[in-house]
Amino acid sequence: MKKIEAIIRKSKFDDVKKALHNVEVNFFSYWDVTGVGNEKQGHVYRGISYSTAEIQRRYISIVVSEPFVEKTINAILSTAATDKVGDGKIFILPIEEAYRIRTGEKGNDSLN
Repeated sequence: MKKIEAIIRKSKFDDVKKALHNVEVNFFSYWDVTGVGNEKQGHVYRGISYSTAEIQRRYISIVVSEPFVEKTINAILSTAATDKVGDGKIFILPIEEAYRIRTGEKGNDSLN
């Protein structure tokens, strides 16, 4: 089992969510985060300068069994990319064990 953590643009979240559902990843957690990245220039809108040093993003956390790792990563990569600075990052972490609280199932059985 692996934990896939992705930090993406908020504007790409709906596309990523659909792509994950299309590869049968139907359960994940997400929340809004603010980060500091490489994008250092400001933007001017109607004469007012806005800093982009602190960037609003969406953080997605997914735990999948081994057969789903590559297709989950590919789904995020293919839909979250805009080819601009600030598209985000994906991190992969090992998971030792998982349990479903309601039934006590463990391992891959607890993920479905």
